Amino acid sequence: MMDPTTDNARHTGDPGKARASLEALRAEIAKAVVGQDPAVTGLVVALLCRGHVLLEGVPGVAKTLLVRALASALELDTKRVQFTPDLMPSDVTGSLVYDSRTAEFSFQPGPVFTNLLLADEINRTPPKTQSSLLEAMEERQVTVDGTPRPLPDPFLVAATQNPVEYEGTYPLPEAQLDRFLLKLTVPLPSRQDEIDVLTRHAEGFNPRDLRAAGVRPVAGQEDLEAARAAVAKTAISPEITAYVVDICRATRESPSLALGASPRGATALLATSRAWAWLTGRDYVIPDDVKALALPTLRHRVQLRPEAEMEGVTADSVINAILTHVPVPR
Repeated sequence: MMDPTTDNARHTGDPGKARASLEALRAEIAKAVVGQDPAVTGLVVALLCRGHVLLEGVPGVAKTLLVRALASALELDTKRVQFTPDLMPSDVTGSLVYDSRTAEFSFQPGPVFTNLLLADEINRTPPKTQSSLLEAMEERQVTVDGTPRPLPDPFLVAATQNPVEYEGTYPLPEAQLDRFLLKLTVPLPSRQDEIDVLTRHAEGFNPRDLRAAGVRPVAGQEDLEAARAAVAKTAISPEITAYVVDICRATRESPSLALGASPRGATALLATSRAWAWLTGRDYVIPDDVKALALPTLRHRVQLRPEAEMEGVTADSVINAILTHVPVPR
C-alpha cells in the first residue's frame, strides 16, 4: 500500500488522498504529543470547517506543543502571539507607522496575517486585546484606519487558555467564545501516557525541536481545499438537521442553563458533524456523528445558572443529559 505521507500521494483534488493526508497529519502530531487524540481530531475538524479552536487545560499538558506540532505538520504559514497583560490590540492586528522618508503612514501587518495563528494563553490578556481578534475570526479581515485588509486563506486561530479559576486570567467575552468553532479540553494524561512522555524525554525528545522528533509537513493548502470540497458534498438528511435543531433548542429550555446555544451553535454542530462523518469514511451524516461533536461544539456556547454551578453542575453534564433525552432519528 502506498504511504499517504509520500510526495506521490500528494494531490490536487482527490478526496481519498485528501483524507489520507489528514490522517497522516494526525499521525505526525502524535510523534510529539502523547495521548491527546480527541484534541488532535478536533483541530483537524476545525481545519475542514474553516473554524477556530480554543484549547483549555491546566499548565503543562502540552496545549502549546499540540498547536506547534500541527503547524509543523502543515505546509502553511504560521505565527505565534504570547498573550500577556500588557499586550495591545495593535500588537496583534498591526498598525500604521509613519515613514519620515516619504512623510506618509504605511501599514505594518501584525502576526494575525498568517494561515495558522497560535494565540498562546489568550485569557492572560485583558478583554480589550482579546476582542482585537473578533473581526479577524468572523470576517477574515482586519480594519485599520477604516480600511479593511483581508487575511490569508486558510486562516485558523488556535488559542490556548488556562482554566479561568487560575490567577492572572481574564474570562473570554461571550461574543468571542461564540467565534470559536470548538472548545477542546486537554486533560491530564493517564498514568501510562505520562510514563510514555517521560520515556520520550529520557530518550532525548526536545519539545523545542520538532524536526528532530520527526515531525514533518504532510499536508498543505491543496489537501485542505480538496478535503473541504468533499466535506461540502457529505449528505445531511432532513431528520439529522431536525435532530441538531432539537438538541440546540433543548439547551435553551434547560432549567440549569441561563443561556442556551444560538442558531450559530446549531450551524456549527451541523458543520462539525459533517466533517467528522467524512473523516470516518462516510458520505452521509448519522446521529452518532452529531453526538460525538456535541460537547466540543456547544460547551462554550451555553452558560450555567449560578445555582446550578453551586450544585456542581457542569456544561458538559447538562449537554450529556440533553443528548440522552432528545429523541434520536432512525
